[in-house]
Amino acid sequence: MSIADVKSTTEHKMQKSLEALRIDLAKVRTGRAHIGLLDHVQVEYYGSMVPVNTIANITLIDSRTLGVQAWEKGMAPKVEKAIRDCDLGLNPASQGELIRVPMPALTEERRRDLIKVVKHECENARIAMRNLRRDANATLKDLLKNKGCSEDDERRAQDDIQKLTDKHVAEVDKQFTQKEIELMAV
Repeated sequence: MSIADVKSTTEHKMQKSLEALRIDLAKVRTGRAHIGLLDHVQVEYYGSMVPVNTIANITLIDSRTLGVQAWEKGMAPKVEKAIRDCDLGLNPASQGELIRVPMPALTEERRRDLIKVVKHECENARIAMRNLRRDANATLKDLLKNKGCSEDDERRAQDDIQKLTDKHVAEVDKQFTQKEIELMAV
């Protein structure tokens, strides 16, 4: 493995982490219902945990209400409990086989809670970036130890990896700021 390979692999992984953060932040919504909101809700299905969208049909009833209909009749109570227990603060209500999931109005307290969730997701992304930097630096040290590069090349590569990390962490901070502004807008 060359220094260029280490740099490109690290950059690629950091881009993937940023993309995962974007997807996670898109799930944190500002009071409007969307069907992707329940994507990460897990339900026990015959002994294993599966996403709710694999065992139920999720529809948009109106702009503030989701409809969830389990494909098997006996699953409705489990789906309802999983939605209630998830960290989104939702309170589903059964109407026969249909589970209605109204989006709560965003109070100041709810907005603050959502910002805490966003802050946590962003911190996890920052940690991922730092772990990728650590792994890249360890690979560079191995290259140096195995005489795959000179000390100067290794030092320059570490500086480049640090710049890459700083750039991606700044992007995480920018996404946090944007989401915070979006959540606090009334």
